[in-house]
Amino acid sequence: MLLAILTAAENGSNPSGELEMRRIEMKRSSGRAKSTAERPIRNKQPHNKGELRHVAWKSVELEDLNPLLQRHFIVGKDIMLARVLLKKGCVVPEHSHHNEQITYVLEGALKFWIDGKVIVVNAGEVLTIPPHMPHKAEALEDTVDLDVFSPPREDWIRKTDQYLRGGK
Repeated sequence: MLLAILTAAENGSNPSGELEMRRIEMKRSSGRAKSTAERPIRNKQPHNKGELRHVAWKSVELEDLNPLLQRHFIVGKDIMLARVLLKKGCVVPEHSHHNEQITYVLEGALKFWIDGKVIVVNAGEVLTIPPHMPHKAEALEDTVDLDVFSPPREDWIRKTDQYLRGGK
């Protein structure tokens, strides 16, 4: 049963616009607690200023970057977590960024070309990528991975990551 709906509206502190979030609090039903995860109202991902949040992945809009690549992400104060879905054959073109990256493959496998090596990262394995290191990846099968970035990827937040969207 719905107890309360709280809506946090934009306060103008973030010029790129913050996602309005609706927090739905449900009371216990049949002895099981209901989720209190935030639900998005708009498409823009917030740039979190360090507050506590509980978010369900299914509540974060899945962004279609190209026919073989989707993602959604959560942004903290100094860190970002992205859930990335790649269809077999999806290629992430060579790129580099000032962000440190940790990639954890949940399902499938990714082949990376990095630092003069070819590295295959399978489900259950992790790859750490230092800042400014050029890398390219290909999904060897349908793959789900979690990417952690520190600091958050501003190009992803602003949607200026043309290398993933088929642009240059």
